[in-house]
Amino acid sequence: MASDHLHAPRERLRKETIHMHQAITSLMEELEAVDWYQQRADDCDDPTLKAILLHNMREEIEHAAMTLEWIRRASPDFNKELKEYLFQDGDIVGREHETEGK
Repeated sequence: MASDHLHAPRERLRKETIHMHQAITSLMEELEAVDWYQQRADDCDDPTLKAILLHNMREEIEHAAMTLEWIRRASPDFNKELKEYLFQDGDIVGREHETEGK
């Protein structure tokens, strides 16, 4: 798992790099949990349990969104790209071609 491994000695990494690693790993785990809960809910035929699983899934989406916002605030590169691509209408890939022309 990504959280188990740093690709350079910890003592050689900046504190900000460690924080970003923690955030990215947490985001990955939250998204994985969303996937798990969605699959379990789809497979569940008990309406009460299904509702609980979907509730849990939405909680994980909230956690992922909070972590992504931290990443955006902490990284100028993420900030730039997220502002460019999120909450935009139209063709997503086409947007890249538009931005390359800037």
